[in-house]
Amino acid sequence: PDVEIDIDNIGLEDPAVYSVFARGETIGIFQFESPGMREYLRKLKPEKFVDLTVMNALYRPGPLHSGMIDIYIDRKHGRVQVKYDHPVLEPILKETYGVMVYQEQVMQIASELAGFSLGEADLLRRAMGKKKKSVMEAQKKKFLDGAKERNVDLNKAKRIFELMEQFAGYGFNKSHSTAYALLAYQT
Repeated sequence: PDVEIDIDNIGLEDPAVYSVFARGETIGIFQFESPGMREYLRKLKPEKFVDLTVMNALYRPGPLHSGMIDIYIDRKHGRVQVKYDHPVLEPILKETYGVMVYQEQVMQIASELAGFSLGEADLLRRAMGKKKKSVMEAQKKKFLDGAKERNVDLNKAKRIFELMEQFAGYGFNKSHSTAYALLAYQT
């Protein structure tokens, strides 16, 4: 029988689709076909759409070299306890097991932890991506001063800033990663 499929209106809950990704059988699927990505898919064992979105965002030079992708996978599977360097981070990073995955999370952290406006947080995100030393020093000072005003321990604030800096140069925004994951799911 003829079956008509409206690709723009398919459900995102098909276990058979996730099984293909979990087995790493993704040659020919945009953003998910490299040998390294296929290996990480086998480790992650995606079960839902957000897993594809996160994997797309994490399979980048920064998260790979820093070990964030492995930490995410271990936390997702309960092998490593989820922890937050500060309580303010929990609502921002909860959906990603305490790992910075998206640019928006970096911006929210700057806003919540150091009092940046969202506009200022976006400037910080862009500065991190460009890695201009003088601009980054000024942004770091502003972040640490803002964190101090909110009674955040200086060493914790420094550590969080370094994690943000490490991540933000390579990070995806969530909508970009979601669009790529949708295309991959449809494929």
